[in-house]
Amino acid sequence: MQITLLYFARLREQFGTGSETVTLPDTIKTVGELVVWLRVRGGNWATELAEGRAFRLAVNQDMADAGTALQAGDEVAIFPPVTGG
Repeated sequence: MQITLLYFARLREQFGTGSETVTLPDTIKTVGELVVWLRVRGGNWATELAEGRAFRLAVNQDMADAGTALQAGDEVAIFPPVTGG
């Protein structure tokens, strides 16, 4: 399954890209499994997406959680929480 990943704010800076298209292994079916798969890349990926780090996820512009199912062609955004003042 192929999906598009979008990274925003500090994540874009840390990962060195704003987006990428990836082909997921057949075992990746949910957003939670995707995050674990990305952590395995190591380095900034493991640090920025570690458990306890603040980031949010959206699939096709709808907020998502670890159990959200993925479909071929989905757009998954990963971004820090937005604060206002």
